[in-house]
Amino acid sequence: MTPTVSPPVSPAAPPHGLSRAQLHEMYYFMRLTRSLEERLVNLYRQTKVIGGLFRSLGQEADSVGSAYALDRGQGDFLSPLIRNLGSMLVQGATPLEILRQYMAKAESPTRGRELNIHYGDLERGFIGQISHLGDMVPVMAGVALSFKMRKQPRVGMVYVGDGAMSTGTFHEGINFAAVQRLPMVIICENNGYSFSTPMHKQTAVRQLVDKAAAYGIPGVRADGNDVLAVYGATKPAVERARQGGGCTLIELVTYRRKGHAEHDNQSYQSTGEIAEWEAKDPIDRCIRDYVEAGWATVEELAEIDARILALLDDAVGHCEDEPMPAAGTALDGVLADPARAELEWYRRIDG
Repeated sequence: MTPTVSPPVSPAAPPHGLSRAQLHEMYYFMRLTRSLEERLVNLYRQTKVIGGLFRSLGQEADSVGSAYALDRGQGDFLSPLIRNLGSMLVQGATPLEILRQYMAKAESPTRGRELNIHYGDLERGFIGQISHLGDMVPVMAGVALSFKMRKQPRVGMVYVGDGAMSTGTFHEGINFAAVQRLPMVIICENNGYSFSTPMHKQTAVRQLVDKAAAYGIPGVRADGNDVLAVYGATKPAVERARQGGGCTLIELVTYRRKGHAEHDNQSYQSTGEIAEWEAKDPIDRCIRDYVEAGWATVEELAEIDARILALLDDAVGHCEDEPMPAAGTALDGVLADPARAELEWYRRIDG
């Protein structure tokens, strides 16, 4: 008797109207985010990084899945925070400029005047962040107001953490955005901690998305460790904003598996808690989901990984030994007419 052979199972259709190529691109940006930060850790331990290093380990799906929902062709804008390297990469930031920025090189985007990812690019659609958490919400509200006043179909996206949602500027910004029905999406990354303070010690609500009702706007909650769930929650909010529906608050539930910065010993986080969330790693989950659904093969994902490693090898090799800024350039672009005595002083330092 001839054995019957089951026909091959066709891959499931990708969700949310995404193509297979787009799914691969989302994986690329998540893997690039993690691998670039790992390179930065190595440079930090060699004292080649100036200032602090802020990891997004375990939160890569938040940044990539949400930023991917924007339309760069429409001129959409985002305002990232220190753990949103992935969103900046989606918008067009390059590993080379990120490395230069962290090492304060003369050719960095800010010419050594700022550090880590505190820089912006209006052409590529991301705004330079500041350290005062919550303050970028009213800033993005102003940007979104300009879109509305000019009748442009553009959307602004701004990121906050659970701690930032307890600040006065967050309240003022979201309230203004709600009242004015601005084309804006607020992404709250609920990673469990505001620096070292757990969420239950700085807000009484059990879910941060519940705060949306106080402002009369829609609120959405999604699994922040599932890049497709993040995209699926964000894309409708972006399109709703573009069509005049106003602001949406999205809470992404995730976990910060590293300390606030690389020098933070994480003494306030238990090893069991970290291990529990490591088992929910967003990149591991993405690989498993893609392969099981037939959206990618292990070999295809390995090829993406290899391409990223080659890109980072080239970027590090290109900029690692580049010079720091000359002292004589310290006032360039800072003062319209620097005092002559100060300029002469800097020139003498340069020799």
